[in-house]
Amino acid sequence: MIPLSVAEKLLLLAGGEQLPASTLKHPIVSELIDEQIVQERIAGRTKRTLFIPNPSMLHIWLANQHGINDLQEYIHVLQDQATTRADMVRVSSNSKTQHRRTYKGFLVNTYLPIPCTLLGEAYVVHPQQGTCTFVYDYEGFIPPPHVTIVGVENMENFRHIARQAHLFAYIQPLFVCRYPQEQTKDLIKWLLSIPNPYLHFGDYDFAGINIYLTEYHRHLGGRATFYIPPHINNLIATYGNPHLYNQQQLTHTTFAEPSLQALIALLHHHKKGLEQEVLLM
Repeated sequence: MIPLSVAEKLLLLAGGEQLPASTLKHPIVSELIDEQIVQERIAGRTKRTLFIPNPSMLHIWLANQHGINDLQEYIHVLQDQATTRADMVRVSSNSKTQHRRTYKGFLVNTYLPIPCTLLGEAYVVHPQQGTCTFVYDYEGFIPPPHVTIVGVENMENFRHIARQAHLFAYIQPLFVCRYPQEQTKDLIKWLLSIPNPYLHFGDYDFAGINIYLTEYHRHLGGRATFYIPPHINNLIATYGNPHLYNQQQLTHTTFAEPSLQALIALLHHHKKGLEQEVLLM
């Protein structure tokens, strides 16, 4: 169950407010930060504030993990001292607010219209700027075979994918997102059901490489490649973070892709890791 005080602050964040991190110390919030649904902004040496860049991701997570389909109504019921178990069933799927998947599927985005098939009918994927599309019946979602599926690791890059269009001018991309992580298995099932090539667009550090190898390449094999921009050496040298290098380790020892081997050599050379958000600069 999400406590009332935490739910109230999440509603504020979803409304666009920023709150001091010190006021939101709770395992629920830590989990949301791990999922990159709640993000941190550092001001000065010690001041940290929390914000939610994409409130729709919070609502999907609440529905998936806690059966909460209306956060404001959930708060209203908790505030009412006359709340009954039936009320809790109504706002959080069951009286004990146990974790429960109410959604399946995953998010897709694109900056160019892509004609697909959804449940046997023509469907054009082209979300309005500032939005993305959630595909529920992914079993019946079929993109054209020449389209490359690009898996975006971080929500900020996924949200502003049009600003990175120049990176993917050589392919026709359809972007998918691995957050919330509850949806990862659905995404893999879908990728295995279609013939399209998969391009992983993630962080340029050992954690990002581990995610690619463990969650995607392991299942897709030669259909999967790790996207590396041509100016990666300069990016790591200029914007790389030594902390990412010092605090992470590779969990794999063999790499099929020569370009991935070259990236790992660069990470060791500079002793830095690089977050993919730098490509939004």
